Amino acid sequence: MALKATIYKAQLQIADMDRHVYGDHNLTLACHPSETEERLMIRVLAFALNLPADELRGRLEFTKGLSDVDEPDLWQLDLTGDVVHWIDLGQPDDRRLMKAHGRSERVSVYAFASSTEVWWRNLEGKLTRAPKLAVWQIPAEQSQALAKLAARSMQLQISIQDGSVYVSTADASVEIHPVAVKTATA
Repeated sequence: MALKATIYKAQLQIADMDRHVYGDHNLTLACHPSETEERLMIRVLAFALNLPADELRGRLEFTKGLSDVDEPDLWQLDLTGDVVHWIDLGQPDDRRLMKAHGRSERVSVYAFASSTEVWWRNLEGKLTRAPKLAVWQIPAEQSQALAKLAARSMQLQISIQDGSVYVSTADASVEIHPVAVKTATA
């Protein structure tokens, strides 16, 4: 018998002072049986970091992710169905990233494993023709601390200022400093 996804509910209060994006969001997240809470919380973090200021070009949505290899973990689709922003987590291969680069206006990757530097060293030369690609590393100890905030029902306050992210619950908080491995130039 196949295992079913575990459902997580998150109430987010986002205050992004860097981009002037503020709001409350109620999220329902399906955690695939092979997905860790660390990866789940990185999805929440990527949502907060990439939430558009308005929905004129579509809204940021969670996709089937691990269940569908043709979709990213999150994406923003415009009203015609074109991909505005493709967001992957982990360490995708260069073919996947170049395919995403051709299909969307922007591509972002949030890598969070301790092996990110090795992964990037092997891909960097293959992705020189990807000006729309941005790659971010979430230091492993910070992503693991973020995972400890996961609960089936959670209320998170997320503040973003000067490139630092502060995620807190009623009981604990984590400070995250995403590191730009590659910035988009287009």
